[in-house]
Amino acid sequence: MINSTSGPGLLFPKGGWENDETVEEAAVREAIEEAGVRGDLLDFVGDYNFKSKTHEDEFSPEGLCKAAMFALLVKEELNSWPEQSTRIRSWLTISQAIQNCRHAWMKEALEYGFCKWLAQKRKTAS
Repeated sequence: MINSTSGPGLLFPKGGWENDETVEEAAVREAIEEAGVRGDLLDFVGDYNFKSKTHEDEFSPEGLCKAAMFALLVKEELNSWPEQSTRIRSWLTISQAIQNCRHAWMKEALEYGFCKWLAQKRKTAS
């Protein structure tokens, strides 16, 4: 997880995607830019809706956004990355991540989306 630049609590890397990339490519890029990690995108965990004050405009006055969450198997921690001057990377257990998560929708993605995905992966592996 990474620190929030706008207040207390931790976040998962997130952001929009460019016109020339898929949502999966955007997820990999955001992990590199914000958290300084590279790895393999394993699976789609789910879509989560949230409100963003920075995305309030004439098309979405409520600032409604949708995040696509993915499981990423981290294979490399970068020593330098684009947002390292404003971001601190933290490694946590799932319970620690749930306790420190800044946004309710990210907490929900972790508790229900990721934990459900992980349980299914463990079940098929045994």
